[in-house]
Amino acid sequence: MPSSAPEVNTQGGLLTIGELARRAGVTASALRYYEELGLLPAPARISGQRRYPESAARLVGAILLYSDAGFTLAEQKALMASRTSAPDEWSQLARRKVAELDEQIARAQAARDAISHGLRCPHEDITQCPNFNAGITARLAGQPLSRSHQRLHGQRPGEATDSTQRAG
Repeated sequence: MPSSAPEVNTQGGLLTIGELARRAGVTASALRYYEELGLLPAPARISGQRRYPESAARLVGAILLYSDAGFTLAEQKALMASRTSAPDEWSQLARRKVAELDEQIARAQAARDAISHGLRCPHEDITQCPNFNAGITARLAGQPLSRSHQRLHGQRPGEATDSTQRAG
């Protein structure tokens, strides 16, 4: 009975680009792109074909993990370079990413609160709701959703919100 496990070229522990792609769950073109960006070292070539060491799978896994954590490929390149050349820079890059993620989370929470608020609005047509219209006015005045929604409820930015308890 044939095995469903991916075949691995065990010749010297080297993987073809297809084998590495299957192992890492990415496309071969993604691997070539990572190589072009300098995230993945250029592999040895045997008869013109790329041959990666088995350790390349962990490196691709790290690239995927950094991507899952929100780092762009350019940021990943800086992170990888700073590990060896400037360890303090890694901490600075990571702190900036945490601040960026906190901002994204706050925007997403404000959007969630506003949508939940809209679902509870007693107006059949949301465009007839004074709070909705005040939100439009605030947005046109340059206020982000989080600030305009807080102001509708008499809160200052950063104050805890009980907007999920109130109706339109």
